[in-house]
Order: sequence, then C-alpha cells, then structure tokens
Amino acid sequence: MAYTADKPPLPLSTDELRARIPGWGVDLDPANRPSVPRERFDPTLNGARWDFPERQPEKLPRERSVEHKFLTPVFGTSCPTRGVSGAIRKYAYRHHSEARIRHWLLLIVGDRVESLGSSLRSFATLRPDKPATGLRTELSHRGLRSRLGKGRADVKHHPLDPVIVLTPWVLRAGGVYVLARALARKRRG
Repeated sequence: MAYTADKPPLPLSTDELRARIPGWGVDLDPANRPSVPRERFDPTLNGARWDFPERQPEKLPRERSVEHKFLTPVFGTSCPTRGVSGAIRKYAYRHHSEARIRHWLLLIVGDRVESLGSSLRSFATLRPDKPATGLRTELSHRGLRSRLGKGRADVKHHPLDPVIVLTPWVLRAGGVYVLARALARKRRG
C-alpha cells in the first residue's frame, strides 16, 4: 500500500496471469506478432518512393522564413497576402527570424490591419458588420440568466465582453472622427 509500512504484494507470474486472464500474453512470442517484421530497423527501407517530394508550383510569391532555404514542398494558397497587411507580413518574413518576437508581433499587426480592412470593406456592402453581434440575442433569450447559478467559469469574464467587443469599434470611430476633423480644419484654413 502507498504511504504505509506494509510491503506491496508481489506481481503475479506469467503463468498465473495466463490462468486468470483469458488471452493474456498472446503476443509474447514474436512468431505470433504480425508487426514483428516491421519492427526490425532497416535504414534503407523508409517507405518513400522518392528522394525529395514533388514540389507544388508557386503561382504567387509566398512567404518563407529566413531560416529555410526554400518553401516546403506543399504549402497553403487559400489566403494570399494583399494590401498593407500583406506588406507587413512579407516584411516580417523577409527581415526577421521566427525566433524573434518582432517577427510574431509584426504578424499580429498584419492580422489586425487585415481585420480593420475587412471591417471597413464591409461598410461598402449592403450588409455591413455589426459591432455587437449577439447582444440582442443575449437580451431577448435570457442569455445571462441561463449562465448564472450553474457553476460555470465563463461568468467571471462577462463584464469584459462588452469592452472586448466594443473597444475596437469605439477606437475606430474615434480615429475616423479625428481624421474628419483634421480634414475639415485643413479645408477651412
């Protein structure tokens, strides 16, 4: 037993285990194991039919880390870089190692710029993004009451939710106001 002076019982022998548990130890004999030939190490037998895999064609220039000589043989093409955010990402990959925090901070800035651009582009459509998505549902479908008193951990961050959702929109609106005011002053003066 743990934490006592009693000596733990000795483990059962192989014969005792075979007698007690049906089928115990059927794979002890290597002749009975189907995976044994594959378990033998053979450095010439790696399973690959190529020395270097066929490379995916690079139709548009892709980012690659300065640590790597070339792109990986297969890479994603679903989100090509574009605009200011793409220029920030390309700069991060071209000039900074992935081991540096500058590289990752620039990638985060690129994502934030892309997010801002996406929000601004949405205003050019007939259905722009809503800043507080889900707020009306929270109020009409008893959102807060369904979570209180249930012992849930996410109740602690409820006061932060409006701040996290609305702060970027308030900052953007403030930036637009400051920019519009500066342009109006320039036209007058």
